[in-house]
Amino acid sequence: MFYRLSRGDDASWAPTYFLAALGAGGLAVSFFMWLMFWLPHPGAPVPLFGDALSALVGEGLLIKLAVVGAWVGIAMFSVLHIHLLVWNLRQYARFRSTADYRELRNSNSETQLLAGPLTVAMSINVGFVVGLTFVPGLWSVVEWLFPLALLAFVLVGYWALALLRDFWGRVLVGGGFDCVRNNNLGQLMPAFASAMIAVGLAAPAAMSQNTVTVAFSLVLSSFFMVLAFIIGGIQIVLGFRAMLEQGADPSTAPSLWIVVPILTTLSITLLRQTHGLHGHFESGAGGVEAMTMLIIFLCAQLVFGLLGWVVLSRYGYFSRFVTGPEKSAGAYALVCPGVALTVMLHFFINVGLVGFGVLDRFSTGYWALTIIALGLQGVTIWLVLRLNRLHFGDFERDRTEEPL
Repeated sequence: MFYRLSRGDDASWAPTYFLAALGAGGLAVSFFMWLMFWLPHPGAPVPLFGDALSALVGEGLLIKLAVVGAWVGIAMFSVLHIHLLVWNLRQYARFRSTADYRELRNSNSETQLLAGPLTVAMSINVGFVVGLTFVPGLWSVVEWLFPLALLAFVLVGYWALALLRDFWGRVLVGGGFDCVRNNNLGQLMPAFASAMIAVGLAAPAAMSQNTVTVAFSLVLSSFFMVLAFIIGGIQIVLGFRAMLEQGADPSTAPSLWIVVPILTTLSITLLRQTHGLHGHFESGAGGVEAMTMLIIFLCAQLVFGLLGWVVLSRYGYFSRFVTGPEKSAGAYALVCPGVALTVMLHFFINVGLVGFGVLDRFSTGYWALTIIALGLQGVTIWLVLRLNRLHFGDFERDRTEEPL
């Protein structure tokens, strides 16, 4: 699982390798869903270290196993996330001085650079999850941490906007965007990055007791959420137009599933904003609107999931780039939809069905649906392990096979 990665120049590195770190971070967050929805946490809107300890003492065997499993999963995939993030940042720093980088900055693929701020935004979310899970007494100082978190996400947002400024400034003023080669949804990477920044900025709106902090959270998260919707709408139309004319690009076909994580992050952003508006501004927001939004977004994810499955299957993508020997950094785009749909199912079941009285928590129907989320999480974990072995195992083998 943890491989000794290349420390020197790697000609095969591409910005999409940031998605390897992103997927590991997403899996850490997916294990936090176990604590979020299965543990009682009356003192805070999110489960804390003390709530997990109380569950280990007072809850049944199943919940105790869930706590231990969540702790192991969060710890393991958080470490893997940081391990891969540091490697990618080092490779990115070297990549910036190469001719390939200069060529990238003048092509459609320039938007791949948004994978950097996307992954760093996930790192902030992972850090918050790790703090809630393993740091005793964190909630007593959380109101001091929220402004720092907002600042961190704003800085990441500035990085993303600077990259978008260069790209949109270049193509809208000088032209040069190759619509023929835009036969994929890879141009949604900026929308994904914007949505990830938005969901992080929206967290204080759902959890802070300070009205000023909540107001800043609402405004800042709304900006990046709207940016994600605008970019997403434009690029989906352009991407499908090119695919209908040229056919989807086999090497970037997994980008058809990028809509799935975008919708998950946007749905959680809207839920967090709704909670903040209801709690601080007596807006009356929430109710059936939240349930309707979860249903619509989940159905949209399933539509894009089925569409992507048809294309990927016809190209034989899985047998080539997942179970086969061929390598493509774009294969890591398959991890994000698995994580996103897992998290979305947990929210749909617990916030939607249980929250509105359709299901009783821990009933037979509840576990029947939850098993689907757990099964998808298990498949995603296998995918991460398989791709890491395929892409990074060579570094380890090369090191062990060096002559003495």
